[in-house]
Formats: sequence, structure tokens, C-alpha cells
Amino acid sequence: MSGGILFGNRLLDVAAISCFSAQFYKVFFPVFKGQKPQWTRLIQTGGMPSSHASTVVSLVTGVSLLKGLNSIEFAISMVFAGIVLYDATGVRQQAGKHAKALNTLIEAIEHHEGIEIINEKFKELLGHTPIEVFWGSVLGVVVGLLFKGYILG
Repeated sequence: MSGGILFGNRLLDVAAISCFSAQFYKVFFPVFKGQKPQWTRLIQTGGMPSSHASTVVSLVTGVSLLKGLNSIEFAISMVFAGIVLYDATGVRQQAGKHAKALNTLIEAIEHHEGIEIINEKFKELLGHTPIEVFWGSVLGVVVGLLFKGYILG
């Protein structure tokens, strides 16, 4: 495999394109609801579709095309993807729920007691729902297959 255009590695290029595609979708999805694009979503975590899922699944797709399903590289990329997908829907989603509960509790205490506990809210949109991970994974497969010729180049 010769070098890629962006990172000197075609698999990294496709993973980056897949990640950017998911984030770019998040920016313009509000337009379909009659709202303005949300440019801050380009660099934020969480939401539909999961860019974590699209990134690692496009990598797995590219490795499978380049090295085959029985390769060590495919096995490594599958284990890596499994950990990332589990983390996105498990640990990070729970951390977001905890942040939301803390924000609600702090707001109630501050409102009731009139004292400021912290001066900023905890970030609540951290993880993903299973459906966000599913569609991110679908996007990853699609991007990987769309760039099959580039990967095999």
C-alpha cells in the first residue's frame, strides 16, 4: 500500500474522512429541522451518528479489504473497535448521565440556597445511544467500501 494523501497512510486517510463525515452530518442535521447549522458540533462528542463508531468501523472495513478477514491486522482492528464501541455506549454514556444529574442537583441547591457551587456546567453530551453507534457503524462501512479503490490503490 502506497502512502495516502492526508497522513501518508490510506487507512488513516479513510478513517479520518469517515470521522469528519459523521461530524459534518452533526453540523447540518439541524437544517433538516428548520434550524441553523451548529458549527460547534464539528468538534464536540456525542450525538447522531457516532463518529467514534464510523472511524473505527471504517478502519476495520479497510483492514478487511486490504489484509483479509483471517489476518492478524483484522483481528487487532476488531478488538480495538469492540472496545471503542463498548466505551462509546457504556462508560461515556453513563458519564453523560452522571453529568446531567449533577448539573440538575447543583442547580437546585444553588437556586434554593442562593450559593454558587461551581461556575460552569458539566458536559452532558459525552456518549452515544446504541442507535447512534449503529448508524455510525453503518457510515463507517459505507465510507470504507466507497474508498475501496483508494485503499487498495
